[in-house]
Amino acid sequence: MNETEKKILEDSRKHAASLGLKLNSDEKILGAVIAGLAKNTETKGKAYCPCRPLEADKEKDDKKICPCYWHLEEIKKDGHCKCRLFFRV
Repeated sequence: MNETEKKILEDSRKHAASLGLKLNSDEKILGAVIAGLAKNTETKGKAYCPCRPLEADKEKDDKKICPCYWHLEEIKKDGHCKCRLFFRV
């Protein structure tokens, strides 16, 4: 795990704890999402959710920075966000 991935994982854990959520317990899926966030951070400058395509529209794309604009609504409805990074406890 590189430094970017470690930082994103740490930030994700803090975010989850602050809201009473948990991260995905499946290490393979968790690792894939963290790797996708790190890749986007390194190549696009921001931790865009790997599950959401970018549209080259700053206003729309900024909503896709993890944790994304929709994650709490998705967790409430489905028990997890679209990327399956954050889960309801």
